[in-house]
Amino acid sequence: MTVQPEVQDQYETYPYPSRNPADEHKRLITGSPSNLAELNHYLFAGKKDFSKPFKALVAGGGTGDATIMLAQQLADASNDGQGQPGQVTYLDLSSASRDIVEARAKERGLNNITFLSGSLLDLPNLALEPFDYIDCCGVLHHLTSPEQGLQALTSVLKEDGGMGIMVYGEYGREGVYPMQDLLRSLSRDCASLSEKVKLTRRLLEKLPPTNSFNRNPFVIDHKASDAELVDLLLHSCDRAYTVPQITDLVASSGLELTTFVEPIRYKIETYVKDAKLLQHAHALPPLEQAAVAEKLASNMKLHVFYLSRQKNTIADLSQAESAIPVFREMQPNAIAESLKKTTTLKSNLDGVPLNLALPRLSSAIAKRCDGKKNLSEIYSELKELDTQLEWDKFLRQFKEFYMAFNDLNHLLLRYEEN
Repeated sequence: MTVQPEVQDQYETYPYPSRNPADEHKRLITGSPSNLAELNHYLFAGKKDFSKPFKALVAGGGTGDATIMLAQQLADASNDGQGQPGQVTYLDLSSASRDIVEARAKERGLNNITFLSGSLLDLPNLALEPFDYIDCCGVLHHLTSPEQGLQALTSVLKEDGGMGIMVYGEYGREGVYPMQDLLRSLSRDCASLSEKVKLTRRLLEKLPPTNSFNRNPFVIDHKASDAELVDLLLHSCDRAYTVPQITDLVASSGLELTTFVEPIRYKIETYVKDAKLLQHAHALPPLEQAAVAEKLASNMKLHVFYLSRQKNTIADLSQAESAIPVFREMQPNAIAESLKKTTTLKSNLDGVPLNLALPRLSSAIAKRCDGKKNLSEIYSELKELDTQLEWDKFLRQFKEFYMAFNDLNHLLLRYEEN
């Protein structure tokens, strides 16, 4: 087995992230990537039927957030409610982390997970059948060769499959790496990782206000638990990425970069409204525009993105009549009620306020985005309320509504098989 001993020891002592299996009775932790509606939209043009066989791999699964989310959502999507067609394979170095995931799965009664212990670098030699989807979050940036790691993942990906990846973002982690270096110097005589944790806690209480880590309001992981503190500040192998560096990493695998999540973060007009500046910026290729947006924002502490072997995998409105809008996590009725009071979608991107204009029919549209009705059905319901409403006018308003919510990764599309 190919392992990094210090990394394995860290996650045996401090499984990450900190999770209590008993909490599974209270909630399902969801997020990006790997939400089924989301990966379907970005990787399978919204046309994947999850009631049919689907194989997912969570590589470097930690304490199991992605594994449990995928397994539960696949179980919910199956015809028998047990998730047998949808199978998840969990792979991680840490036996302590695996114990936590297995306990979480038991609490939920999930029986569609296969547990493996090992390194993702060994995937080419594990004789596994190819996967439809691979989740790899917070892992590649902890490898001595992220390129080798991504190539190992690619070796077990189906020809029409895709991946959801998360790596750290350089600009939003300002102060983290000087702090890591500082702690390496101060903790040389510490006999154990637990001693380093105590020393780190002591240092954090004494930092001067000018310290770059102290001045970064976006990095607060270390406040949650010792496991989060160790992962952030005491990791033995850790790097962060800019958009151009991600582009190079992806190029090394031969995959296509489908999209960054949330898309609005990577648009220059999110941060700059000056027409002359935008004219120059929009002359750049798309990925260079994303790199400019990243520098303008300077607050992205991580990058979430989807990769595919194929091109043009994102669902669109080219078949608008049969497109089914799906809120990723928001509740349609709650959104509809809030939009009765305003025609603006407000959000905040880690300190960047957003006020996105919405069309007149937004509340009525939101109420009907239940993940079941297609646009033709939604239009028919609205036309009963307003006989003067024409399809073209409705579609124009829906596109405005969709663009605002989709940019924030709130609203996605799916299509049912004919």
